[in-house]
Amino acid sequence: MNVAIPAPANRDLPVAAPRSATLYRVALAGVLALSGVLELNRLSRNGYANVFYSAGVKSMLRSWHNFLFVSFDPGGLVTIDKPPLGLWVQAASARLFGLSPLSLLAPEALAAVLAVAALYWALARPFGRPAALVAALALAVFPSFVAVSRDNNLDAILILLMVLAGGVALRAIERGRLRSLLACAVLVGLAFNTKTLAAYLIVPGIAAAYLVCAPGGLAGRTLRLLGAGALLAVVSFAWIAFVDLTPASQRPFVGGSLNNTEFGLTFEYNGFGRVGGQVGGPGQAPVKTPASAPVKTPASAPVKTPASAPVKARPAPAKRSPAPAARLSAVLPNGRYRHPVAFGGATGPQRLFDTDLGDQGAWTLPLSYVGLLMLALSLLAARRDAAPEDARAEDPRAEDGHAGADATAAAGLRRDPRLAGLLVFGGWFVTEAVVLSFSDGIVHPYYVSALGPGAAAMLGAGAAATVALATGPRRALARLALALLALGALATVAMQTLLLHRAHYLPWLAPVLALAAAAGFGAVLARRRQPWPALAVTLGVLLLAPAVYSATTWQAPVLGTFPAAGPRQAAGYGGYDVAATTIRADHALIEYLQAHAPGRRWTVLTQASDTAAPLILLGLDAAALGGYSATDPALDGRGLARLVARHEARYVLLGGAYASRGGTLSSNAAARVCAQVPDAAWKHKSYSEYSLVLYDCAGHERELASA
Repeated sequence: MNVAIPAPANRDLPVAAPRSATLYRVALAGVLALSGVLELNRLSRNGYANVFYSAGVKSMLRSWHNFLFVSFDPGGLVTIDKPPLGLWVQAASARLFGLSPLSLLAPEALAAVLAVAALYWALARPFGRPAALVAALALAVFPSFVAVSRDNNLDAILILLMVLAGGVALRAIERGRLRSLLACAVLVGLAFNTKTLAAYLIVPGIAAAYLVCAPGGLAGRTLRLLGAGALLAVVSFAWIAFVDLTPASQRPFVGGSLNNTEFGLTFEYNGFGRVGGQVGGPGQAPVKTPASAPVKTPASAPVKTPASAPVKARPAPAKRSPAPAARLSAVLPNGRYRHPVAFGGATGPQRLFDTDLGDQGAWTLPLSYVGLLMLALSLLAARRDAAPEDARAEDPRAEDGHAGADATAAAGLRRDPRLAGLLVFGGWFVTEAVVLSFSDGIVHPYYVSALGPGAAAMLGAGAAATVALATGPRRALARLALALLALGALATVAMQTLLLHRAHYLPWLAPVLALAAAAGFGAVLARRRQPWPALAVTLGVLLLAPAVYSATTWQAPVLGTFPAAGPRQAAGYGGYDVAATTIRADHALIEYLQAHAPGRRWTVLTQASDTAAPLILLGLDAAALGGYSATDPALDGRGLARLVARHEARYVLLGGAYASRGGTLSSNAAARVCAQVPDAAWKHKSYSEYSLVLYDCAGHERELASA
C-alpha cells in the first residue's frame, strides 16, 4: 500500500507566527547575546575555579605522556578521575593562549553559548522556529547550566555534544542517511569521553526515535542502528582500552578506581555507583582519624573554612579545639552558606523541587512537563485527523475505509518529525529526570544542568503544540490545551514564588510575575486564533525569574567543585580558590621544601589532590598519594620506599582535604616511620581547619618498605 507522507510539522504553526528569516536571525542573535553575557560577564573573578582540573591541565602541559593519560600531577603518579576530551580542550586552549584562569574557563563558557545555538538548530525543523527560539532562551537562562558553564567543570562541553547528537539524530531520522546516524554515534562517543556514562542518557531516546520514525523497513532500521551502536562502542572505549592495555608501570595510577583500570572507574565510581550508592556519597563517607597520622589544630588557632581545599562532601572534621559558636554557624556574615550543598536531598519524584536541587533547575519544570504532555496530545490529535477518504483511496480493500485510515494515520504519525523530536529530546528529559530523582549515589546539585536542554526543548515544543491545539478544529482539545496551559503557568508561578522565598531573594518579584503571567494568559484567551505573540510574552515573563537568578553567579567567585547559582550559595575565593592566608602558608612551605633538598620528581607528596592542587598551580611539583579523595591505593609503603630510595620523593605532607578518611597504606606508613619536621621550621602562622603535618622520609626506606 502506498502511504502518503505528511508535510513537516511546521504546517501546524499559526499564520500569525513570525515568517521573516531576518527577524528570526535577529531574535536568535539576541538570545545568544544574552547567553554570552550570562556566561562571560565577570568570568575572570572565578580564578582557577575547580583547581583539581586546573592543576591537572598544568601538569598535562608538562609532557605528552601526562597529556595522553590526563595525569593530575607533573610527575605522573595519579590521573584525574575523568576521561580526557574536556580536559584536552582546556589544555589546547592553555597551550594556545597561555595558562591562565580565562584560558581554562572560556572554553566551557563558549561551549554553553554554542549549546544554546545548537538547541535552536536541532528544534527549528521539527517544531518550528518560534518553538526553537523559546527553547534556546529557556536553556540560556537555566540557572544550573549557567553556573557550570562559568566553571572549568566538564559539563558544558558534555551538554554541547549531547545537544548536537540529538540534532544530528533528527536529521538522520528525517533523511534516512546512514552517515548522519554514524555522525550521531561519534558525537555521543565524544560526549562519553567527556563524562563517561552520563553521555548515554540521551541514547534511549535516540534509539527509540530511529527505530520508530526512520524510513525503511524495520529490519533495515535495526541493522543500521546496530552498526551505529558498534561505532559508538569503538569511539567510547578506544581511549579506555588504550589506557588499560598499557602496563601499569608505564602510566599513572587511574585516580578514583580501586583496581587501577579506566574500565573499573567508568562503571563503578563514575558509573553505576552514582545510581546505586557508593562510598563518598551522602551518608557513606568514611571517617577515620588514625593515630599514626595526627591531624591537629593548636588551641590558639582560629577555625576557618577549609582553605587549601574546599569541603567536597562535608566530611566530619578531625579532632580540634572547640571554636566559638559564631564560627560554627552554617551561614556566614555575608548571608552565604559556609559550606556548599554537596548532594541532592532524599530520593523521589519531589527531589528536583526540594531545597537542595530546586533552585538550580525547577523554575520552569512544571511548564516543561505540561509541554511534554501537550506535544503528545497534539500528535494524537494529528493522527486522528487523518482523512478516511484518503485511506479509502489508498486501500480500497479496507472495509468502510477504517483500516486504511488507521494505517495511513499510523504511517503519518511515524514520519511526523515532531514524534521523533518528542522521543529524542523528551526521552532525554524524562531519563535525566528519573536518574536525578532516584539515584542513591553521588548526585551533586550541578548535575541538574544536564536537565536543561530537555526541559527547554519540551517548553518550546509544548508551546508550539499548545498553539496547534488551541487553533485547531477540535473545540474540546482547544479548551483542554488552554486549561493545561493555565495549570502549567499557575504551577510555574507558584514554584518560582517558593524558590524566591527560599533564597530570600527579590520578594517583590513574585507578585509581579503572577500579575504579568495572568495578563499574558488573558491575552492568549482574547486572541485565541492568533495566540503566538501573547504566548511568547507570557513565556518571556516566566523565564524572567530564572534569568535574574542565573545572574547571581556574577556576585561572587564560583566555588569550583560545586558551581551553583543563587545569592546564598557558598562562594569560592577566586584566584587559586584558597584564602589569602593559605597562599602565604603555601609560599612558606614551598620556600622551605625548595631549600632542603626535595625529591627530583616530586617536591612533596600530599594525601589528597585538593591539597596538592594549589601547590601545583603555584609552581611546585606536588602529587597526591591517595588521589582526589585521599583513598586511592596508588602506592603502598614499599612503593613509597622505592621513590625515596631513588631520590624521586622525600617529603610527605599529611592532613588537609579528606584526611579524616584514614589515608592509604603509603600515607599511614609515612606517618609511622618518617621523621616529623618541626612546625616552626616551615609552617606559616596561618592555619586551616585541617592542620598539616610535614614528614621527611629520607633515610627511612627500610622502615617504609616493611611498614
